[in-house]
Amino acid sequence: VQLQASGGGLVQTGGSLRLSCAAIPSTSTHLHMGWFRKAPGREREFLAAIQWDGLTADYGDSVKGRSTISRDNAKDTVYLQIDSLRPEDTAVYYCTADKDWPDFRTIPPPLQYWGRGTQVTVSS
Repeated sequence: VQLQASGGGLVQTGGSLRLSCAAIPSTSTHLHMGWFRKAPGREREFLAAIQWDGLTADYGDSVKGRSTISRDNAKDTVYLQIDSLRPEDTAVYYCTADKDWPDFRTIPPPLQYWGRGTQVTVSS
């Protein structure tokens, strides 16, 4: 399975961003999917995850209340919307997937598939 993330870029403080991640091949619909990020000098951080049927989601503390994870299984794509962006949200954002639903806060996270990452920069 390959994960292709997109939607990163330069955003102003207070703005919003919607990241997308497509899973290839298209038979990936039973994968749980999620997002992490990694900023220079910081540990990889869990952001959000969603089960394959879209019924259960989990959020990391840093984005809880200002983000929404969703998925479109017809497109094998997961989305992460983050609002009220802050300079400390600047990081490389990674999409991840696994057939199992693990403890995402485990270090390192026990997830099988990882995308290459997309850079998000929030200007102050």
